[in-house]
Amino acid sequence: MTLIEKILAAHSKFDVVKPGEIIDIDIDTRVARDFGGADVVKNIKDFNLKIENPAKTFFTFDFNLTGSDKKSAINQHICRQFAQENGIEIYDIDKGIGTHLMIDKGLAFPGSTAVTTDLQANILGAIGAFGQGMGTLDIAAAWNKGKVWFKVPSTVKINLNGEWPEDVKAKDIVLNLLDKFGANSLMGYAVEICGDEVERFTVDERITISSMGTEMGCIIVLFKPNKLVLDYCSERTGKPIEPIEPDVNAHYDKVYDLDLSSFTPRVSKPGTPYDTVTVNDAKGIKIDSAFIGSCSNGRIQDMRAAANVLEGRQVAPGVVLKIVPATNEVWQHCLNEGLIQTFKNAGAVLSNSSCTGCAAGQVGQNESGEITISSGNSNFPGKQGKGKVYLASPAVVAASAVAGVITMPNEIPDEPVRFTIPDNAEKKIYNTDGNVNKEQSDNSIIVEGRVWFIEEDNIDIDMIFHNRYLSITDLAEMGQYTFENLAGYEDFSKKAKLGDIVVVKKNFGSGSSRRQAVDCFKALGISAIVAESYCAMYERNAINSAFPIVTYNTLEGLDLKNGDTIKVNFETGEIESLKNSKKVQAEPFSEVQLDIYQNGGLF
Repeated sequence: MTLIEKILAAHSKFDVVKPGEIIDIDIDTRVARDFGGADVVKNIKDFNLKIENPAKTFFTFDFNLTGSDKKSAINQHICRQFAQENGIEIYDIDKGIGTHLMIDKGLAFPGSTAVTTDLQANILGAIGAFGQGMGTLDIAAAWNKGKVWFKVPSTVKINLNGEWPEDVKAKDIVLNLLDKFGANSLMGYAVEICGDEVERFTVDERITISSMGTEMGCIIVLFKPNKLVLDYCSERTGKPIEPIEPDVNAHYDKVYDLDLSSFTPRVSKPGTPYDTVTVNDAKGIKIDSAFIGSCSNGRIQDMRAAANVLEGRQVAPGVVLKIVPATNEVWQHCLNEGLIQTFKNAGAVLSNSSCTGCAAGQVGQNESGEITISSGNSNFPGKQGKGKVYLASPAVVAASAVAGVITMPNEIPDEPVRFTIPDNAEKKIYNTDGNVNKEQSDNSIIVEGRVWFIEEDNIDIDMIFHNRYLSITDLAEMGQYTFENLAGYEDFSKKAKLGDIVVVKKNFGSGSSRRQAVDCFKALGISAIVAESYCAMYERNAINSAFPIVTYNTLEGLDLKNGDTIKVNFETGEIESLKNSKKVQAEPFSEVQLDIYQNGGLF
């Protein structure tokens, strides 16, 4: 078995598991963030559920650092009260990013399993653990049963051969991988990364690479734990950790041999993490702001790399540099090592540890017309605001902040590039009024509706339901914001009709774990989404919410146009155009999906 198969088998009733099998797996660590946590509590209470094991159940407050808006503060309060009543430990707003705490506090360790409402939970692959972000129904089920169902993924092996170039950082490695594989090639796979140089990757470097598995479309990026990882996790758990590794005769769906020595320092161009160019190709692009932190690059190794560049230098006039360490422990290391003073002397703005650099509002957001260079994990439109975001390593971000333009650390000019921020940045007034249709109540096996044919790949969560509205928990309020951030479809909610069917292409729903991106369609009365493929997290949320999603291989022959009417049979997978009576065969609902759909939801 591969690494993922061995972990899943060890947590199931089976000695051996194979790709494609749907199994129940025991979850060692079950977590909800402050974002989504209140909805988990609501599910527990609505369905009168009990907590299977409070000692394995946790809250991590990392999304809204200060409860800086009313609804976020209320949600945190709901979680705190529930935790007190049920003996659940909280890692509160002073502790840092939950996925990092799971590693540093010994909640996750090599060979273990963990779920949380944070999609970046697959970061745990860095230490050879299974981690998955899941929707609030899944997390409630894990809290109640100690188990969740999961489909065993196929595994791809990537061998990084050759010598690791000195100027290439861990972030550059994952940006090179994104450049090669894009967002679709590895979709749905577990990925194992191997190679002689990989053996000397630090915990922090592995975290950087695993944290961007979501952007590559894969289920998880796994590393076989080396001695450094095993020693680190043994110290954090307070117990010896047994090594875990794939079998020598493990079957891999695909094996790629890549030349690590050919990798170069890179940046991702705005809008798509996988659209990368060398730093040299982007050199000289003016920036307005810079951000160092996130679950991808907020570790102490990242902070030291940034401080090495900033020591004795000043952030360029007109540029704002924001730094957010991943955890309070990292923050304390920065304080003890004098890095905080270096950052302050350079003119950087610091925040307490959290996800606030990527989350809506607070630290790290930008405005229309603003250009940001960031060490974050993604730069989908709207992810860090309305401006443009380039992704790069912390060293390149720090160097660019000093230079005022994108540059390498060894090429910072003597004088920064000076410029002024345009005063004509576009402002958008958000209309809070909207026509919200009532949710369809019947779970029909066959639906018929008018088509919205959106011929785009990689429509991500922020395009579907922007992160500025994440505090909304009332279904009736959600529909009006559907596709507001998808160019050309900003008025979708006003034009959509009850029973409409949305047809899209590959990788629908990528980028985050929010269930609102499913519920907003339910609020409008959309009867189904038909896509060539889905982000795994989006697929789970839709299935568990009993919202119909159908996967097709081809639509050839339907001659599909906007406004056509189609009929979709969920049980058989048949899609028929009522314009020309042509039919195509899509994937029928699985037994699990059909059961949940007919049940009206997971519970």
